[in-house]
Amino acid sequence: MIPFNTPFLTGKEAHYMYQAVYTGKLSGNGVFTKKCQAFFEERYGFKKTLMTTSCTDALEMAAILSGVQPGDEVIVPSYTFVSSALAFVRQGARIVFADSCIDNPNIDVDKIEGLITDKTKVIVPVHYAGVACEMDKIMAIAEKYNLLVVEDAAQAIDSFYKGRPLGSIGHMAAFSFHETKNIIAGEGGLLVINDDRFIRRAEIVWEKGTNRSEFFRGEVNKYGWVDVGSSFLPSEIISAFLYAQLENLDMIQERRKAIWSQYHEGLKFLEDNGLVHLPNIPEYATNNAHMFYLVCRSIKERTSLIEYLKANDILAVFHYLSLHLSVYYKANYSTIPNLSACDRFADCLVRLPMYYGLKEEDVQFINSLVVDFYKNK
Repeated sequence: MIPFNTPFLTGKEAHYMYQAVYTGKLSGNGVFTKKCQAFFEERYGFKKTLMTTSCTDALEMAAILSGVQPGDEVIVPSYTFVSSALAFVRQGARIVFADSCIDNPNIDVDKIEGLITDKTKVIVPVHYAGVACEMDKIMAIAEKYNLLVVEDAAQAIDSFYKGRPLGSIGHMAAFSFHETKNIIAGEGGLLVINDDRFIRRAEIVWEKGTNRSEFFRGEVNKYGWVDVGSSFLPSEIISAFLYAQLENLDMIQERRKAIWSQYHEGLKFLEDNGLVHLPNIPEYATNNAHMFYLVCRSIKERTSLIEYLKANDILAVFHYLSLHLSVYYKANYSTIPNLSACDRFADCLVRLPMYYGLKEEDVQFINSLVVDFYKNK
């Protein structure tokens, strides 16, 4: 069986974890945490970064920092992981779901302004598959209505919008290092703060509502409880594992992009003949090869394709279900929006295996099976 994902190890992870263990400093904000944060700030120009135990935690921090109160509204694409919405629901926000683009699972920017009310506080663009949303338009809308933008960049490490790193454009951003991502730590995340207004409070929220970070820098002579927060810091073991991956980011990205290109070249003629749709990379965006997917013509066809691949020892999977049709949303909201583009991706999108160790012959075999499936279609 060719799996959907196999975590890649550089060989240094256990060595750095060993180092972390024997420094005697295993809790958060130690040497490796600082090294990881410095890497992101120096490579991508993020103003301030804080490692977290997950992308969900980073989003929850962003929700706290955004000042969302019960009754406030937050605009989120429906085609995303539940954390994009849940982080704000926990603060009492009412989620307003937006549709996807017709040719791309990202949020349809042209629909955002029509969803804004006097209760809207935040827009959460999700860079699906690491491909940028149209950020200039989103930031212009946010400025016009005095809204905050939190980039859900869970899948978007080392991807760019008009030359600008994703995660550097919104007021805040969140990244994931889950084992299915390009760069992994098993679990793990990163909060990016690009707006000076939120930097000091972010450290306090990060440190369980205390000004502990300021104390350890010698900026105050004692620390105590000064705000809300939680234990969002990861242990040094998580950061040590991640740092080994970050040292090899360029090598990992080069291989993933080669795999992505092999898929695309092998399946492009299916799209040319109207049998499937392949990922659309707008001219303003780059491709970080987080995933390779194709969009079938119906849910029945997608189910048959997944079953056909599985029968031939290939594990392909679908992705998100529409959040506006979820059990939770239906139970808590009286009006269910009609988001047809989102529903199409929920019904028809299938992801093919994508990981560093996937061999060229594996990709060739997968491509040949997909082609065989569509021969008589």
